[in-house]
Amino acid sequence: MYVKLDLQFFAGEKTEKATPKKRQDTRKKGQVAKSQDVNTAILLFLVFILFIVIGSMWKEQMMGLYQKSFTEYISWEVTQDNLHTMMLEITVYIVQALAPVMAIAIVGGLAANFMQIGFLFTTEPLKMQLNKIDPIQGAKRIFSARALVELVKSLLKIVVITSITFSILWINKDEMMMLADKSVDGSLAFFGNVTILMGIFSAIALLIISIIDYSYQRYDYEKNIKMSKNDIKDEHKNIEGDPLIKSKIKERQRQMAMQRMMSEVPNADVVITNPTHYAVAIKYDESKADAPYVVAKGVDFVALKIREIAAANEVTQVENRRLARALYAQIDIGNTIGEDFFQAVAEVLAYVYQIEQKA
Repeated sequence: MYVKLDLQFFAGEKTEKATPKKRQDTRKKGQVAKSQDVNTAILLFLVFILFIVIGSMWKEQMMGLYQKSFTEYISWEVTQDNLHTMMLEITVYIVQALAPVMAIAIVGGLAANFMQIGFLFTTEPLKMQLNKIDPIQGAKRIFSARALVELVKSLLKIVVITSITFSILWINKDEMMMLADKSVDGSLAFFGNVTILMGIFSAIALLIISIIDYSYQRYDYEKNIKMSKNDIKDEHKNIEGDPLIKSKIKERQRQMAMQRMMSEVPNADVVITNPTHYAVAIKYDESKADAPYVVAKGVDFVALKIREIAAANEVTQVENRRLARALYAQIDIGNTIGEDFFQAVAEVLAYVYQIEQKA
């Protein structure tokens, strides 16, 4: 009894790798191995690369807006039309400045997700689930190992990014102190270069952290979708069907096939017997086949039923033990006989036709 209980315990322990079906089902539910830090790192890196590419254009736009604000807008009368025109022009400036950032953000987000999980569209995570607002389950999530890992990861990111930004500012502190002697253009250029340096180095650091985090997320995902031996058996049953139901279906199919076979016996030309153990019903119809074909066959009880139906419908029965055994073993129902049996079957049919003519 103890051995049986131990076996049941181990059968329920999730020790097996997930099957392809389990992976597909969890993927449809939106459960995939994914690190949000990968998205953040790639997005941050692409945005600061964009700053390098179009930074001069942004500077010109900002300087143009600055100059226009203090040369034209400041001299306008405060009227409804002037305010509308000014707000419209400022909005166009802002949209032109932010449009490339929004575009690169969309591209970066899609690329980061595709790199991790490929193409996936599902609305399953958006469905209302009561367990998500369960306070007990919420407390378990807060004090779980995953929450601890996320806390450590957040602290690590704060420390790393703070160290990078402070180091870059410390390196450039002397030049920063001399900004009062520079023009607006020079000050903007300095702050732009420093910001880009901090952003790119922070993005690289986040990318390294995200690779570690993705490895952990992958490990945690594989651990969570592990299956027990019973789970695999149940899944196999669901895919293949319950063995009891399958056996009943096969039995029903055999019965239907038997009924169809027996319904062909009255149309046979002859039934070749063993005489008791084997029975093979032969039919020759030039419109259906070039050679005689088997319409029914069976052994023991099935052979007895074939003989009974043949006798009831006055189908001639011929005893030929060797031929009956050979036809049963080599020719399937509905197939024509092979060349090896032409001579023997032709002699049987000729004999049957002679009997019918005399009758």
